[in-house]
Amino acid sequence: MKILLLAGLLALAGCATGGGGRPPVDVTGADVVKTVQDNGDTIEEYRVGDQLRMVKVTPSRGAPFYMYDQNGDGRMDSDKDGVSPVYWKLYSW
Repeated sequence: MKILLLAGLLALAGCATGGGGRPPVDVTGADVVKTVQDNGDTIEEYRVGDQLRMVKVTPSRGAPFYMYDQNGDGRMDSDKDGVSPVYWKLYSW
């Protein structure tokens, strides 16, 4: 029984750390514009050559989340259903 529990915990730990640390878009050399909203939320816009590539939103409470422009058109990408994908960092060391 303990072996099954240990195997399950190791499998979950592998899933939690498998995300990698690099964003799915190239933001090397990006100009970062950081703004703080009235409610305390922080928004960081990453622009490469005046083109918006990534947005990081850090709420005053809660974990930060990311939105990306993966095809380079300057707009945040949306799924086929029109829902904008948001990427949450679930776990880090």
